[in-house]
Amino acid sequence: MHPDICLKNFDVSFQENGSPAALGITQANTRRELRQLSLAQGSWCGEKAGLCLLEWRNLVCGVICGVTIMIGPASLWAQTTGGALLYSEGGTWLNENPAPDTSAIFPDAVIQTQKGHTAKIDANGSTVMIQPETIVQFEGDELVLDHGWLQLNTARQMKVRINCVNVVPLTPDRTQYDVTDIDGKIKVAAYKNDVKIQYKAAVTRRSRHSDSSDIIVHEGEQFTRDDKCGTAVRPADVVDAKGAILNSLWAKSAAVATVGALICLGLCRSDNPISASIP
Repeated sequence: MHPDICLKNFDVSFQENGSPAALGITQANTRRELRQLSLAQGSWCGEKAGLCLLEWRNLVCGVICGVTIMIGPASLWAQTTGGALLYSEGGTWLNENPAPDTSAIFPDAVIQTQKGHTAKIDANGSTVMIQPETIVQFEGDELVLDHGWLQLNTARQMKVRINCVNVVPLTPDRTQYDVTDIDGKIKVAAYKNDVKIQYKAAVTRRSRHSDSSDIIVHEGEQFTRDDKCGTAVRPADVVDAKGAILNSLWAKSAAVATVGALICLGLCRSDNPISASIP
């Protein structure tokens, strides 16, 4: 029962049955005892709330710090070892296995997108959009296109190889270009800065040397040629392909890791419980 209600009932009882002197003394003592009880209960509730908030804060802090510790090195490791991050939303295969939504990939990784599905490679300084029905092998600073359509946005001169054709950005500045290999036709379109098509004819048995020729595709232009170089790499041809070492629980962007670290520092900077007197 609430202390005020107790006091009111107590006053009525003594007014009916007790003397004025006894009523005054007993009522004062009872009020003092009830106030002390109320203060003790409030103090206990405040301490309990502070402990609960402290435990909850420590739990959140531990989870964020743990994820940050695992994710941060994973993203940095993928970028500093010639790897990259692969993002997909289903319909994508990585080394002949269904790819998770986010995965770290390394040289020799083969990616295949199904009809109606796309994927994205986020490498150090380069972003590659893999369009539907595309087969491509990741080789660090080079992509080996077997079939399909790639859209590149690179500031690291990432190139594309299709059999004996190499497509190379001419400048280390950011370059945007598309490479398509569909129905035996290779098409290269430059949207920002120029790219060079390096063609190296297949070596014949009669000669150890091969003919070569370069074609410059200027910004805003496109070039189409027949693909008559031979057979490109396919998933079944990849021997000892390196699988996805890190899945979506391990590999995230460095930006997420940084935000997690900042939140962790903010939550973990003090071990004192949160209360009205200690904000």
